[in-house]
Amino acid sequence: MRLTAEQRELGAAVRAVLARHGGATAWRPLTGQIGIAGLGVPEEYGGTGGGARERHVVLEELGRTLSPLPFLGSAVLTTQALLATGDERARARLLPGLASGAVVGALAWAEDGSWDPARIRAEAVTGPDGGWRLTGVKEHVLDGADAGLLLVAARTARGPALFEVPTDDPRARREALVPVDSTRAQARIVLDGAGGRLLGADGDGARVLTHVLDLAATALAAEQTGAAAHCLESTVAYAGIRHQFGRPIGSFQAVKHRLADAYVLIEAARTAALAAACAADDRSPALPRLAAAAKSACSEAFTAVAGEMIQLHGGTALTWEHEAHHYFKRAHTSAQLLGSAAWHRGRLAAELGLTG
Repeated sequence: MRLTAEQRELGAAVRAVLARHGGATAWRPLTGQIGIAGLGVPEEYGGTGGGARERHVVLEELGRTLSPLPFLGSAVLTTQALLATGDERARARLLPGLASGAVVGALAWAEDGSWDPARIRAEAVTGPDGGWRLTGVKEHVLDGADAGLLLVAARTARGPALFEVPTDDPRARREALVPVDSTRAQARIVLDGAGGRLLGADGDGARVLTHVLDLAATALAAEQTGAAAHCLESTVAYAGIRHQFGRPIGSFQAVKHRLADAYVLIEAARTAALAAACAADDRSPALPRLAAAAKSACSEAFTAVAGEMIQLHGGTALTWEHEAHHYFKRAHTSAQLLGSAAWHRGRLAAELGLTG
């Protein structure tokens, strides 16, 4: 369960680009030179191949810098949903733009804070013209305000299904939100009879979304691991230069213990995230439980380490400008994104047959 030399080189290349290009400006070189948007997309659709382990190393690096890039929302959620539908015509038409990074996609899924496919209440009905009309409200839509491709999960008479909704449809109102974590763009989408094109089979949405949830939870776990690792590295460096009672605070045994505990949390989280990525690449039936375990473990590890970062940096970390504040916000918001740690533990228990 180790990364290959090629995968480690991919991570190094992404880190180098992020060091040269700040913020959203890194999207073009990362997609054009390295092809990160096409990871996991078959070559016949313009992708670079690869899989969950390649996405893992990319997301660890993006997490380290709290990158605002639309990789999770577009290259993971939207792209993998489109692949999972099995809709060959839609794949051929839409995947090349996503794989090149020229088009950013958004998957509108969550409602009332829930990512459970069984709790989708947005409705899709056929209109007088035979086309689909979607009504409902979607929340926490990553990059939803500016996406060039919008996929929406809605319920038909046969169950959840996935639809492509034109981004210029005035009946699909997109509202940019101001989230706690300003580094991750989110939107609210209000559908009022918006037109939709069915992707895949009617009623197959639960299967598609459940699979995408496993892949996306695995990907987010990797991002959380990378962000937590940066928190620890920054805190260790600060503990070496911050003096109290005439000596660095990192020399105090109590501080050493806290940093050592944080290291153990991160390494355990990284192992869980990588195990889930390996299961995804191997198409293992263990993926659902490993993805749930990874999301739960990495959410709690990142939250704990971000808290230690603030505690050990002292008063300076309480200022809005300090990076510790931004990592703390990302930790708490990403812990809820795609479902809380408690919800994923419930999924894990169900997979293991421990509920009744």
